Amino acid sequence: MPRQPRIAIIAAFTTLCVVWSSTWLAIKVGLNDLPPISFAALRFLIAFAVLVAVSLGRVPLLPKSRADWTLLGFTGVLMFAVNYGLLFWGELHVSSGLAAVLQAVIVIFGMAFAHVMLPSEPLRWQRVAGAALSVGGVALICGRLLDQGGIMAFWGGLGIVVGGAGAAFSNVLLKRRALQLAPAMIAAWQMIFGAVPLMLVGLVAEGSPLQFRWTGMAIFCLLYLAVIGSSLTFLLLYWLLPRMEINHLQTISLITPPGAVAFGWFFGGETFSLWSLMGGALVLAGVWMIFRKAEPARRSQAALAQALPRA
Repeated sequence: MPRQPRIAIIAAFTTLCVVWSSTWLAIKVGLNDLPPISFAALRFLIAFAVLVAVSLGRVPLLPKSRADWTLLGFTGVLMFAVNYGLLFWGELHVSSGLAAVLQAVIVIFGMAFAHVMLPSEPLRWQRVAGAALSVGGVALICGRLLDQGGIMAFWGGLGIVVGGAGAAFSNVLLKRRALQLAPAMIAAWQMIFGAVPLMLVGLVAEGSPLQFRWTGMAIFCLLYLAVIGSSLTFLLLYWLLPRMEINHLQTISLITPPGAVAFGWFFGGETFSLWSLMGGALVLAGVWMIFRKAEPARRSQAALAQALPRA
């Protein structure tokens, strides 16, 4: 591989890992001023506009059939309304680092859904063992949240896990039926389909965005998450997909949770009990077992991109 493209690939991969590790803390900090549901909705409304703007004149913007619209609508609600709605709400009660670890269950649920819905991806004992290890880690984390953080911390952690299940189901649906649409536009339309119900719920439950505390930090977190944490990372990921082996790219799922813990500890002053760290280690060990034994499979770029846990 020529030196310059290799450097570009390393730089793009490193940027993805750093940004996706930092977005969890950006959510946590932004929640000091902004309510969770509207915060998530505004993030994806802005990201949608950016993705459309950079795609104009380069790729077709619209799906080709009613079935494509339906699939984008349903998976968008699961991925961006249910998953991110619960994630942003959950981070009101759970540290950013633990939220990142809990979100890694997307891989576990995705494996189970794929076994049922995709004949080409049956369960194997290595994957089952990895899933069992990760589930044990999640149970340990949630148990400590209940003991130390109270009932709301427990429900916050559980909500993040449930959101991850919805995201995993969305991933498998996309993989089962590949769309003839540029990956960036698949993400963009999913974002807008998810942002609309989030905005409606936010208006009813949290009031008008004009009344929010629009501090400088709140604006920075919103723009960072929308432009850098959503639009830029999606574009970088789709650029990397044809240039890196999938097994190497999937290691992002193992890098970002410890990275989020480090960001939360170093910049956010978050602390973690030994038991929570042990639970996180079990989750990541289980995810590693699943990826290590996974056989290469033909997958759509969109499905591969969606399968990577991120915030």
